[in-house]
Amino acid sequence: MSADVKVMSFEDALRELEQVVGKLERGEVPLDESIALYERGAKLKKRCEAKLKEAEEKVAKLTLGDDGTPTGTEPLDG
Repeated sequence: MSADVKVMSFEDALRELEQVVGKLERGEVPLDESIALYERGAKLKKRCEAKLKEAEEKVAKLTLGDDGTPTGTEPLDG
């Protein structure tokens, strides 16, 4: 639980977030540790949301020529 959340991949952040949630749901940790886990979980959730938004912004719509062959991409909202 010492990795810097700001540089974690989506998958790593999600995996750790799932572990944090599991520990909190089981109630097996003391109050102080629960608070620290909750704070870490909030940071991990924020990282996952940021990585998803980043991925959504990269999604591009494939453009096709008159013959149906791909000619390039354009922004999803374009």
